[in-house]
Amino acid sequence: MRRPLTVALAALVPGALLGWLAYEALGGSGSAGDGGSGGARAGASGAPGHGPGHGPGTAAAGGDDRPGTLSASPSGAAAPLAGKVVVIDPGHNPANVRHTAEIGRQVDIGTNRKECDTTGTSTNSGYSEAEFTLDVAHRLRTLLQRQGATVKLTQDGERPFGPCVDERARIGNSAHADAVVSIHADGSAAGNRGFHVILPASVHEGAADTRTVVGPSKDLGKLIAGDFARSTGTSPSNYVGDGTGLVTRRDLGGLNLSTVPKVFIECGNMRDSKDAALLTSGVWRQKAARGMSEGIVSFLHGS
Repeated sequence: MRRPLTVALAALVPGALLGWLAYEALGGSGSAGDGGSGGARAGASGAPGHGPGHGPGTAAAGGDDRPGTLSASPSGAAAPLAGKVVVIDPGHNPANVRHTAEIGRQVDIGTNRKECDTTGTSTNSGYSEAEFTLDVAHRLRTLLQRQGATVKLTQDGERPFGPCVDERARIGNSAHADAVVSIHADGSAAGNRGFHVILPASVHEGAADTRTVVGPSKDLGKLIAGDFARSTGTSPSNYVGDGTGLVTRRDLGGLNLSTVPKVFIECGNMRDSKDAALLTSGVWRQKAARGMSEGIVSFLHGS
């Protein structure tokens, strides 16, 4: 039996080899880019723009509970935000607590003078607003870069303090940003829950002139509010905004001094235990970043 088996194998090998060569010539298993193994390998590549400077608790790669995951870089044809510039302003700075004198100095915001910056708030367990905003900013940056946008942060935890609110506005202005989002979390009374988006008022005083950006900023804010609610499953604020999730203010230097479309978002109330449970969840923070990203993308597609 051994000799006939050897002859049979000898006859099969050339045929199998020819079949494999023909298959490879036609493109093989990784050619279509439609979910095959080649696409899976491409999706495991690194994360452009996810450089040093991550805040506490962040990681370089991982699932929805970690901020640094970025799949394959978009090609020119698959980069819908190519040429668009987005500035993300992570509210406050983790190091502000060590520089209270510097951040306490007054700066001109057009309508009046205010502190350069503040330390921000924190949950009752000590998770700071500055940590939260930097983490969400990293997640949002990753999502927007995946769409092909050029993304700049006003600070990435690398500064000793600040920047001051007037400088934060100038960073967006100098970048000629198509959209700017300042990320925050509120420090209101327990029982006050939900998110709200802050829009610039029409201001024309001193160095402030928001008249040309009030309209587009309102459009940006409405889109972010809607997508944020859908993505996170959370409701608009029950203590400001009359249930709309939108509030207009004229006392914020970051808005007053902006010459490009800009909004603030207060993602929740750190002093409420139920909101705090969300804000301290990496999975929820990823949903928050996704909601902001979807709103920004919708705005930029229409701009």
